[in-house]
Amino acid sequence: MKHLTLWLTVLVLLLPTLGRAAGAGYGYPISGSYEATILGTPDELKPPLPKRIPLRDLVLEPLPDLKKPRVFFYDKGLYCTLAAQKKKAPLVFLVAGTGAGHRAARMVSLTRVLYQAGFHVIALSSPTHPNFIINASTSHVPGDLADDAADLYQVMHTAWEAVKDDIEVSDFRLAGYSLGGTQAAFVARLDEQRQLFNFSRVLMINPAVSLYDSVGRIEALLDNIPGGPRRIGAFFNRMLDRFVEFYQTGQFIELDDEFLYAIYRNRLVSQAEAGGLIGLTFRVNSAGMIFAADVMTGGGYIVPKNRVLATTDSLDDYFQVGVRLSFFQYFDEFFYPAMRARRPGLSREALIDSLSLRAIETSLRGNPKFAALINDDDFILSAADRDYLQDLFGERTRVYPRGGHLGNFEYTENMAAMVAFLGRIDATGGTER
Repeated sequence: MKHLTLWLTVLVLLLPTLGRAAGAGYGYPISGSYEATILGTPDELKPPLPKRIPLRDLVLEPLPDLKKPRVFFYDKGLYCTLAAQKKKAPLVFLVAGTGAGHRAARMVSLTRVLYQAGFHVIALSSPTHPNFIINASTSHVPGDLADDAADLYQVMHTAWEAVKDDIEVSDFRLAGYSLGGTQAAFVARLDEQRQLFNFSRVLMINPAVSLYDSVGRIEALLDNIPGGPRRIGAFFNRMLDRFVEFYQTGQFIELDDEFLYAIYRNRLVSQAEAGGLIGLTFRVNSAGMIFAADVMTGGGYIVPKNRVLATTDSLDDYFQVGVRLSFFQYFDEFFYPAMRARRPGLSREALIDSLSLRAIETSLRGNPKFAALINDDDFILSAADRDYLQDLFGERTRVYPRGGHLGNFEYTENMAAMVAFLGRIDATGGTER
């Protein structure tokens, strides 16, 4: 009861002040950007949430005529999660961050806090997650924000058609974190054109401004490993051995924030290697993305074009190749050629410019439905990016002094701010303004 009272008090205090920058009284305790990103929020500083909520697994076929390669025999459809209220309420679609699935730890936490606040919730995997690439991507080449937004929108439509007879919805909301936060802005822009959901509020949690620049900053974390860039190969070999051994014994489903925390907590990396751990984890997730995209398109990038993978084939060699590919290699050797084939004459610079919130700025500036929560020490943003977001959203931008990238995601004050912007539920099932 004590913790619940604290949670409600923080929520009430935050309702009128989302745009206020968090000051010296901000209680999130981890000061290092990389350490915060890895360690997240101590359990005692998280809001009290129900351990169990009614969840329903949805298996969708947004592309019903799709033929999948045999190597993906285990993939029976696009997976997502519904948490439904028993009464009329707003429905929030959640979009996961880079490489994350619908049941990633952050998605589960946000689903629970929104369900507790009275919302219906549908949690969706990132368009960079292999399950999404295989089942829901029209191009099977993730990374183009406009294309990914269109695929997400189709998935939302398919999910809504699957559940609309089972739940009573007053209106629709949208939220996403990291890359999912950036994609949420593009989805909302598309919805303003098609008007299927008419999202009234769109919350962007630790979004990237420029996808190209932010991923470049993550890649740069590998430059800071002990010994410098020349030691990346040795660092990879040493860390991958630890990853494989620890992954097999830990029964982890994904290389997400829980896995990072366990690696760091068990001192499998040093403090100096923390940034490299984040960069390497990004590479591991990217390897799954690249493999799925290559096989689905028959691109011949890491799997030879004439190679038809069987269900019994070992994929270790392809993983080893994929994890050593930088984002810039993927961009220049696979992604850009694929986009240029679809849009003849597209320049590399024009493609990079399109992968940014600046490309849709006119839809965002002055639009009261959007809000952003960011951290002053988030390494995927430059100082200019943070200034840009504050200028773009004004008082609807909340800046926290620390937390790294999503490290303070589950901190009580942060989660209260998320609920505060998306709105409290009134007695009729509507959202209080």
